[in-house]
Amino acid sequence: MDNTGKEPVSGGPEGDSLRWARGWRRMVLAAGMLVYPCATAVGATQYATGAGAVAGYVIVAGFCCCYVLAALSAAQRAWRRLAALLGVMTALFVAELPIAREYAFFLCAVVVSFAAAFLKRHAVLIVAAGALAALVVPWAVRPWHSGPGWFEAIAVVFTALTVYGFSEIVVANRALLEARAEVARLASEAERARIARDLHDLLGHSLTVITVKSALARRLTASGSSRSLDEITEVETLSRQALTDVRAAVSGYRDVTLTGEIARGRELLRAAGVLADLPTATDMVDGAHQELFGWVVREGLTNVVRHAHATRCTVTLSASHVEIRDDGVGGSAPSGNGLGGLRERVAAAGGSVDAGPPASGGWRLRVTLDPTDGTPA
Repeated sequence: MDNTGKEPVSGGPEGDSLRWARGWRRMVLAAGMLVYPCATAVGATQYATGAGAVAGYVIVAGFCCCYVLAALSAAQRAWRRLAALLGVMTALFVAELPIAREYAFFLCAVVVSFAAAFLKRHAVLIVAAGALAALVVPWAVRPWHSGPGWFEAIAVVFTALTVYGFSEIVVANRALLEARAEVARLASEAERARIARDLHDLLGHSLTVITVKSALARRLTASGSSRSLDEITEVETLSRQALTDVRAAVSGYRDVTLTGEIARGRELLRAAGVLADLPTATDMVDGAHQELFGWVVREGLTNVVRHAHATRCTVTLSASHVEIRDDGVGGSAPSGNGLGGLRERVAAAGGSVDAGPPASGGWRLRVTLDPTDGTPA
């Protein structure tokens, strides 16, 4: 269980990352430290009898209870309570020394390991002091008739290293989870931005065409022309295509081609009464750039029909650039989502966007993928 009392979902990122640092596995590993109080109880049996042995057992039992509470406090990050419990555990270790003698240093190993794991700045000093005490005290206290506590000192050092390493794994896994969550959040934001940008581009173009053709059909109907039925039929077709494109954009499988956008743009300009000078071939454009140039043509021609009030529009292509120029009213560069989204696409491909009124008047949108391209502007 985690701090909220819930078991992480097996197989998910959290379950994978914290497999040995969270839930029941963490409890099993923490419970392994209870072996040390048991070893101390053996020492109480060996060196004490009667009331002394009972006192030793009671101290060991109290130490075990404090250890469990300390482990829970660490899991809940209740640092003050943890510090208080470590103080009590230290006092119990000192009280056990006259009873279990050198075996009491197994309790010291638990205290030192806990303290070193949560007081990392002083970990080396804490472990060194614990190991030195385990080594020297059994030899210095003559009534014990014991030499240096080599085994107990080694137990203190290696137990502290093991617990310290495990605590570092817990910290690293927590950082990994946070990093995964951040990556997932960024990916979600990027996908939302992609869908918003694509929907703007798709609907902006399609609804502009539908609006222009509907207006044309209304004028033709008012004049009694039979072409109005053809225009209304095309409006229906365009509406269905727009719906298909939107569904594809949301699914991420929409295919935009330069050839298709030029064909659509030719029809859009014709319906808007703009003389179109568009390329008849696109094979000079690299296949890797075809989709990007298709988006440029779509955005550029949509803006010509919406804002330019132009009578003529020209599209020129080369292997590394696409340019859309009209003879409309010109003006400053619009700050809408369409041009902003186009700049993002071009920047991602390593290109540049030049949008604004040229010296000759009107409006020009030029996208260049090769900064050294020498095609005249």
